Amino acid sequence: MQIGSMLEALILVSAVLVIFLVLVQGRGATLGSGSASSSELYTTRRGLEKSLFITTIVFVVIFVVSILALLIIPE
Repeated sequence: MQIGSMLEALILVSAVLVIFLVLVQGRGATLGSGSASSSELYTTRRGLEKSLFITTIVFVVIFVVSILALLIIPE
C-alpha cells in the first residue's frame, strides 16, 4: 500500500471522527440555557467533557498534519 493511499485513508477516518466528536460535545445545551438570564456561566471542563475536548483537538491535529503531508509528499 502506498503512502498516499494510507494518508488518504487517515484523512477520511480523522475527518469522520472529528465531525462525530464535535456533534457529541453539544456545547451550550445546558439546563439553564432556556432561562431569561443574560449572564452566562463559564465553567471548566471536567471528566468526560474534558476527554472529548482533548480527543477532538488530537484528531483535528492528525487531520491537518495528514493533509499537509499529502500535499508535500510527491506522488
